[in-house]
Amino acid sequence: MLGGLLIIAAGSLFVAAGFNLFLVPHQLLSGGISGISMIIGYLTGWNIGFLLLLSNVPIMIWGLWAIGRKFVVLSTVSVILTSWFLQFIPAFRFIQDPILTAVAGGVMIGIGTGISMRAGGSTGGFDVVGSILTRDRDFPLGTLLFGLNGLVILALGYFKRDWDLALGSMLSIYMTGKVIDTIHTRHLKVTVFIITKQKQLLLDRLLLIQRGVTAIQSEGAYTQQQQDMLMTVTTRYELAELKSIVRRTDPHAFVNIVETVGVMGRFRRDKTK
Repeated sequence: MLGGLLIIAAGSLFVAAGFNLFLVPHQLLSGGISGISMIIGYLTGWNIGFLLLLSNVPIMIWGLWAIGRKFVVLSTVSVILTSWFLQFIPAFRFIQDPILTAVAGGVMIGIGTGISMRAGGSTGGFDVVGSILTRDRDFPLGTLLFGLNGLVILALGYFKRDWDLALGSMLSIYMTGKVIDTIHTRHLKVTVFIITKQKQLLLDRLLLIQRGVTAIQSEGAYTQQQQDMLMTVTTRYELAELKSIVRRTDPHAFVNIVETVGVMGRFRRDKTK
């Protein structure tokens, strides 16, 4: 948990730096809730960090109900730290070219968001919404976020009457989405085969990650001893948790992990298996 919090803190620092060192000085937008907070801040002069924190409250409540406690706790920590870092990182324009600024800002925010998601959390806002919507579906999260952010871009162009800013923000959000898809590989699947003598104990713990598990009776060719093979399909995002469960439950288990081209049928936990 401590390691995850440190990664979340690093991700929050990247996001805040992307905001104040690149986007805010040019009045460009990030995506989603943070983008809405930026629009309000640009128009009213209110503190963007405070607006970001306040606007994420209902999103986090939804996430707690739809995803789970660990994700929401880490995401809440990320939002709080991002808002805090925004108070200390100065917002000044040290890159004059708006295109370079949009690209650099998008990459930094994508790195921060991606590593936060790899740690099991998010940077809040549409990241939480996107994680909820892609939980049972097979498409890249970054691409979904780019689509959700279209309305935010249109809002900037409308309220600021400056479509150059809107297009620059779109470029930044696109770069963020591509970096997220590179780092955050939740939509990529793997098949895991586990040879174990602790079948029931492993099943009880593996089913907690809400993926179907198939138990197959097997026999060791050399030892001729009866044992069990558990097969499950999971995401690269959840693979670290699965391996941790296996290590804690049966350190002597043999585990084979292979890439999965695609899946058909129910991907969530199936109680009939």
